[in-house]
Amino acid sequence: MTQPQKTIAVVNAAGRQAASLIRVASAVGYSVRAQIHSLKGIIADELQTLPNVTLLQGPLLGNDRLMDELFKGASFAFINTTSQAGDEVAIGRALADAAKRSGSITHYIYSSMPDHSVHGPWPAVPQWAPKFTVENYVRQLSLPATFVYAGIYNNNFTSLPYPLFQMELMPDGSFEWHAPFDSETPLPWLDAEHDVGPTLLQIFKDGPKKWHGHRIALTFETLSPNQVCAAFSRALGRPCRYVHVSQIEIKVNIPPGYREQLETLEVLFGEFNAPYFPQPEFSQPAAGSPKGLGPAGGKGAGAGMMQGPGGVVSQRVTDEARHLWQGWRDMEEYAREVFPVEEEANGLDWML
Repeated sequence: MTQPQKTIAVVNAAGRQAASLIRVASAVGYSVRAQIHSLKGIIADELQTLPNVTLLQGPLLGNDRLMDELFKGASFAFINTTSQAGDEVAIGRALADAAKRSGSITHYIYSSMPDHSVHGPWPAVPQWAPKFTVENYVRQLSLPATFVYAGIYNNNFTSLPYPLFQMELMPDGSFEWHAPFDSETPLPWLDAEHDVGPTLLQIFKDGPKKWHGHRIALTFETLSPNQVCAAFSRALGRPCRYVHVSQIEIKVNIPPGYREQLETLEVLFGEFNAPYFPQPEFSQPAAGSPKGLGPAGGKGAGAGMMQGPGGVVSQRVTDEARHLWQGWRDMEEYAREVFPVEEEANGLDWML
């Protein structure tokens, strides 16, 4: 006899993290019920063609009816709230309340981020700190929950003039990346579209007995900006140079509130060179960490610790994610196989 499908409840379905999970979950036979803000767009069109996927269109803020429908009968939930949807703390609390109210959720994964002001003389990042507030609320509800912390998306890079992650195409055919990060400080990275979905599914399979209350870094490499550019250079066969700047260049109109986000990042990582993940568990080795997974900077031999912002960065930052999903895509493969395709999809032709 075949087992009945288990349903995963998801919000912000068109986002990179959620869409990655929906694609993989659908492919292996889970049922997915996902909230989406609009049924228009490339991602929405794709998700509507996937089997076992039901999309609920509508806003989250103040929409208890939609939330109750989202969680009804669902076994699992993956929740990644965003500030663009409205009051993120209010939405995050309401979603957790609805999940608890449903009585059916056996594992609740929330995509959180740190509040740096709690851990040092650092400013709170406007679009990160609310997630930490929501995380603490979820913990108070005693939901069987796990908290994932996403590193920087490889997919953020573009040669279009977007702030912070523009891989700018120069007249001589080379690339330059201008940012306020220290050139030699390791930063956490992941290919969100490729690697989030399989990792989350493994966490669901392991269950809350193993992961209840845990924070897991969704990070598969720690690379300095210089190492990132070296990976791009090897992948694309053309020079790529990192240029440290104190101020993030803004060349296009940006959404309301995003300027404050960028200004805080300038201070946090430029002036203070603060750790990306400041929580103590991310700077200490994990008990029983898998061996032989390679250094934080690549898939080679030998594990260890890396010198990073605020001191030593634990191998734990990548160990748990690599153990959960061994098919992760590194920066060089992303730059070689995916970056040119995404660039061409954006109407650019330098790769031709």
